[in-house]
Amino acid sequence: MPSHVFADRPAQPPERGAMDALITRTRRLRGDMEAMRQDAVTADDDARGRWQRALCDLAVHQLDDLGSHLDQLRSGVPATEARADELAEYEADEAARSGSLLSRVGSAEWNLLTDEVSWSDELFQILGRDPAGGPMSLDELPSLVYAEDQALLTAVVTDCLVDGRPIDEEFRMVRPDGRLRTVHMMGEPVLDSDGGTASMWAVLRDVSELRRSQRAVRESQDSFQRRRHAEQTERRLAVEMQEAVLPPWRGSLQFPPTGPTSLDVAAHYLPSANGALIGGDWYDALQLPGGESLLSIGGLTGHGVTATSSMAMLLGALRGMAVAGVRPGQLMSHLNHLLDTAGQPALGSGLCCRYDPGTRVLRWAQAGHPAPLLFRDGAGRALATPDGALLGATSAAAYEEADVTLLPGDLLVLYTDGLTGAAVAGDTADRLTALAARFTGARDARECVRVVVEEFGQGAREDDACVLVARVTG
Repeated sequence: MPSHVFADRPAQPPERGAMDALITRTRRLRGDMEAMRQDAVTADDDARGRWQRALCDLAVHQLDDLGSHLDQLRSGVPATEARADELAEYEADEAARSGSLLSRVGSAEWNLLTDEVSWSDELFQILGRDPAGGPMSLDELPSLVYAEDQALLTAVVTDCLVDGRPIDEEFRMVRPDGRLRTVHMMGEPVLDSDGGTASMWAVLRDVSELRRSQRAVRESQDSFQRRRHAEQTERRLAVEMQEAVLPPWRGSLQFPPTGPTSLDVAAHYLPSANGALIGGDWYDALQLPGGESLLSIGGLTGHGVTATSSMAMLLGALRGMAVAGVRPGQLMSHLNHLLDTAGQPALGSGLCCRYDPGTRVLRWAQAGHPAPLLFRDGAGRALATPDGALLGATSAAAYEEADVTLLPGDLLVLYTDGLTGAAVAGDTADRLTALAARFTGARDARECVRVVVEEFGQGAREDDACVLVARVTG
């Protein structure tokens, strides 16, 4: 049988033409992977980006290793009678390959009958040992192994020599320069004619960089999974908080439930195109003491638990002040102060209306929010907007009020600016007013909401949105 000392270097290389074609394809694939790695490097430095870059690094290193092995197969082992320049060129190629993940492979054979030990040149390089000092015996080899791995090396070598078990283990080895390397050792006993163990051969592969890359992949993947789990948990909490705070009713409501005139009210929450973005948009309708009705709608900047918790605080304060009889303009001032002094400052827009069914007067105020749309006699228009700054923008903001008298059959549409994702708020108002004919033919407020959802529900909105419709009956 051939000697195992140079088992990592085939004596007969494959046909050169086929090997050249394979090398070309490998280099082309390596170039494509390198381009992908560069794209990953320019990505955001988050958990997903680090995971992608680590995988790309590992793939590029493995392709480098494959290319190095193919070069070895094509070149073969330089003959002892080879010219000096050919030998120097081969050794230079070997040195250039020494940093790849898997190309650093050495081999050794320990003859138990003659105590002769043979190491390949590459093994000396892997272990950082001067060839002038000669190879190490099996008894000396554990001195190079990391202390915690010495017992394992002794056990597998003993099993190989005594019981004929093959070796397939990894060890941490400490080079003379103090560097720690991870070496994968594969070996078998060589039997004599009587079946006794005559020698042991082994191939040792330096897998330090490979294991480092694999650890980087695992660590970045674990980081990505933790980040993803945290995001999913935050989204679940945001959804639960939103569902707990927004009105639980579905369909249409009557405010007040009885009387000669009332409001038929319906509303709907539309999630963003990216369902993971749960924002701070809200709608609300509430029967107030004395027979009046509250209609409100608005939204806060941001997403997740922070936005929904701020929205919950704001909506609770709004309801409490409305029940206490605070007028819309003063109510907006209080909400502005609440956001301005909150522990988690935020910006938001909002709109609050009080409707008196006895006089059919709607009194309202707004804070940087699109005006309600009034539909009457088959046409729609935006109400004249009273002054009002964004909530949380300035502590000295004042909010004006406006009154409008509604008629039986009038329809009000309140909405947040994320309905279309349009950069110009007027675009959303124009699209809504274009639905006037369909609103006129609708039976109730709930059907009007359905019209809006059909029109805007499939759009590529970057943010969530709310719409509230109120129709004057009687």
